[in-house]
Amino acid sequence: MSERRTNETDVDVVVIGGGPAGLTAATYLARFRRRFIVFDSGASRASRIPVSHNLPGFPDGIPGNTLLSRMREQAMRYGSRIVSDTVHRLRRDPDGSFLAETSAGTVRSRMVLLATGCVDREPDLPDIPEATRNGFLRYCPICDAYEVTGQKVAIIGYGACSLREALLLRGYTDDLTLLTLGRPMEFSPQDRKGLRDAGVRVIDVPVRQFGLADGAIDSWHMEGGEKHSFDAVYSALGRDVRSELARAVGAEGDAEGALIVDDHQRTNVPGLYAAGDAVKGLAQVAVATGQAAIAATDINNQLFRDSVAENWPRAS
Repeated sequence: MSERRTNETDVDVVVIGGGPAGLTAATYLARFRRRFIVFDSGASRASRIPVSHNLPGFPDGIPGNTLLSRMREQAMRYGSRIVSDTVHRLRRDPDGSFLAETSAGTVRSRMVLLATGCVDREPDLPDIPEATRNGFLRYCPICDAYEVTGQKVAIIGYGACSLREALLLRGYTDDLTLLTLGRPMEFSPQDRKGLRDAGVRVIDVPVRQFGLADGAIDSWHMEGGEKHSFDAVYSALGRDVRSELARAVGAEGDAEGALIVDDHQRTNVPGLYAAGDAVKGLAQVAVATGQAAIAATDINNQLFRDSVAENWPRAS
């Protein structure tokens, strides 16, 4: 067994991440009466959602920060311990326990639920936070393409951007433009043909300057002299999964770093679970909360089985 530091704390579970998945798990674990800590770095992707309209139970929609605030309040109502801190290293002891290192010290746990999410790759545009808050710059057509139905929409894509997202948006508007910002694309000739056949216009020249009105992008002035304006712009540059902590202890992921889990949200590392956008699959709040519920329930069941085995061993 490794040497214990004086500032170590022992708990049943460490939950890493304070977004929808982490906070859902907190409510479940608290109601299971487990000893656990949630570490919230304050960087949940959900905080950037202007208004979510496809989350069940909110017919008028709900802003991301409001949703997080309500979920946090609900978790804390049952005694959840939520700490504003970042886990910068995760280790696994030979005895199977985990050590989560933060700026305030180290926490030892029997199990870990990783709910660290992902980070959207940002396009090279002015004042991205404001553009995101006012709904001009968007990242998830599954979430909110309905709100731009019939509008003039652009999608920024270069490198290995998502052709699938472009074609999805085409189902909501007849006026769709793909902007490469003058950067090379990794589309095959067949991909380009698919865009043409779908009626998607491609502009592959750089932007010379932006026209701004009230702090927002009002017009795009291209190097060739053309001027364009759009009602909404989507970024299809992909996202980076925050799975480094899990992979450091041997968790398997796909080629993009998304963690691979089984039907109970278990990774290949015993005692390590994952839920939400850090997991391979559909990146949606509703999916993240469901995965967290599954993970927290299986964690509770496993802890109960371990307790029975430790306290009431079978007779030899």
